[in-house]
Amino acid sequence: MSLAILLARAGVGVAAPKVTVEVQLSGGLPGFSIVGLPEAEVKESRDRVRAAIINSGYEFPVRKVTVNLAPADLPKEGGRFDLAIALGILAAHGQLPTQHLSEYEFYGELALSGDLRAVRGLLPAILKAAHAGRKVIVPSVSAGEAGLLDSERIYHAPSLLAVCAHLRGVGDLDACRFQSVQTAALPVDLFGADMRDVRGQHLARRALEVAAAGAHNILFVGPPGTGKSMLAQRLPGIMPPLANDEALENAAIASISAHGVNLARWKERPFRAPHHTASGVALCGGGSTPKPGEISMAHNGVLFLDELTEWERNTLEVLREPLESGRIVISRAARYAEFPARFQLIAAMNPCPCGYAGDPSARCQCSPEQVKRYRSRVSGPLMDRIDIHMEVPRVPQTELRADQGPQPEDSETVRSRVIQARNVALARAGKANSLLSAGEVNRDCQL
Repeated sequence: MSLAILLARAGVGVAAPKVTVEVQLSGGLPGFSIVGLPEAEVKESRDRVRAAIINSGYEFPVRKVTVNLAPADLPKEGGRFDLAIALGILAAHGQLPTQHLSEYEFYGELALSGDLRAVRGLLPAILKAAHAGRKVIVPSVSAGEAGLLDSERIYHAPSLLAVCAHLRGVGDLDACRFQSVQTAALPVDLFGADMRDVRGQHLARRALEVAAAGAHNILFVGPPGTGKSMLAQRLPGIMPPLANDEALENAAIASISAHGVNLARWKERPFRAPHHTASGVALCGGGSTPKPGEISMAHNGVLFLDELTEWERNTLEVLREPLESGRIVISRAARYAEFPARFQLIAAMNPCPCGYAGDPSARCQCSPEQVKRYRSRVSGPLMDRIDIHMEVPRVPQTELRADQGPQPEDSETVRSRVIQARNVALARAGKANSLLSAGEVNRDCQL
């Protein structure tokens, strides 16, 4: 009887719990079984692993092969365990040395040819492995994502054969490197949204600057066409740059989402603007295998809810706990996942059903009862969690002309003041103003 033990990690939210891959070869009728609560994709790895080993020039043992993925009560999904299972079989059969296997964690889905393919949710696993002080081997197609950590202990390999050569000491693997030309956050959003485009609305611009400096939630209320959405879209461009740890945290969340990591923009603050028909699950996340929702995708960035009163009231209520705690816990019958959700909420709404209450045009015909019923679509507890409520009135057309009055400040100028103000807050209390406790508010925010 021969036994080999390797290490990998499961894809459970951003937690990435450790999985021990135990491979045993024993006598009896030839067979190949995988135990440890594997889902269909993991069970199907038997055929992928067998073909990859044979096509890589190694011998597949004609013995009873048992693979145990421990702990047994943790569901396992995806093809991320293919590489570890294949290496375990080769090591248990004596075709690979075993003395250095405990130093590594292995990730990769195998093609029938033995090539390595990318797996979803790789970055959280690599982060946990790096914190545990282990080396990591990942597919070469994932080298850019793994290279975000900038570590000499994370290697990439194109195939099973290359990994085996490395473990046998007859071949070297290259460390993962981040190749993108963009290595720092841009002061202005890539789509060209700049504060210089916002003419007039001096108080609203000032409120947006204060919100960016203190990480405050803000609500814009005004008639259609007054620039509410325009202001909201320019908030990321005036916020302080992401710290490296924050950027990695955001990339880890994106890694387990359906879209993956956008390496070209990984250090930009996220800006999420879901449509008002989105469900509560779309906002907070969920599914049979919990995935992050919009509020987690907006972590360390901005969640913009336009037409706030058009959202379903029950959908908006899911925001109340994350706005307080900065995290979202999703519990299902067989699954549990926790995602970070420290986002900055910016919302926009009309003042009444027709949208023109208080407008100088006097176009509003809504009764007080209609206005009251319209505004009651958003609950009081949620409104209490929005720090700044800002009226955005219509700007006279004379102020909108580019040749009239002084030119508006651009995002870079505003951003420099925001960074200076945020640094003062960090030096004083170690956190943004919106996160101050009651005692810290009494200490630092006396009027």
